[in-house]
Amino acid sequence: MTNNAPIGVYDSGLGGLTVWREIRRALPGESLLYLGDGKNCPYGSRPREEVQALADAAVGYLVGQGCKMIVVACNTATAAAIDFLRAKYAAVPIVGMEPAVKPACLHTRSGVVGVLATERSLDGELFRRTAERYGHGIEVLTVPGRGFVELVESDREATPEAEACVRAAVEPMLARGADQIVLGCTHYPFLLPVLERVVAGRDVTIVDSSPAVARRVANLLDERSLRAAADHRPVYTFHTFADEAYRQRLETKALADA
Repeated sequence: MTNNAPIGVYDSGLGGLTVWREIRRALPGESLLYLGDGKNCPYGSRPREEVQALADAAVGYLVGQGCKMIVVACNTATAAAIDFLRAKYAAVPIVGMEPAVKPACLHTRSGVVGVLATERSLDGELFRRTAERYGHGIEVLTVPGRGFVELVESDREATPEAEACVRAAVEPMLARGADQIVLGCTHYPFLLPVLERVVAGRDVTIVDSSPAVARRVANLLDERSLRAAADHRPVYTFHTFADEAYRQRLETKALADA
């Protein structure tokens, strides 16, 4: 059985494109519909109830567009709403984001792991459960990536301001011996070149969960017999709750390294 409907990928803004790229790379035969809210970004410091309402509106929109599966490519929305979304839209498989604390804790040599995420993600039950489960005997340092989302949303990833912002968040972790830095927000991989400069020469691993999410999507497609037909020609579309200029920015950024 095959299904040529698109996979819906949703984020507060541009960040989820880092996940979109991994899914496209892993599943080149699948159509993808990306929804970048844009109008309400950033989500990171909004109240949980507000984030849940925004996520509900977005997932409801993607279901209405006929998506066969939805990826909530937003750590903040996952932390605030994933259980609610799975209960409300039970007929559609929904994949969420989870900061890659498990692999970081399993691979640390120093016993110190740093986690960069939004305030709402760090405050979420999902993060707490994962950190408690895999962090025994390991020091898990959590730091909100203040200003990170705004830098990405305004295309300022390659500026001196971005470097200063990243250094302020990461250098205290390095000073305490962190050898694994977890990127707990899908916007943050856009800052990878800056992060790599900051940790250069320190034998530090930067951990991004996007490839694992793409593998999960592939597995679910197989489990549910939802793969597109072998002769399907994939279509990539970009939607937003903001304006047409923002929609065009989503498309341009998504296809920049295609």
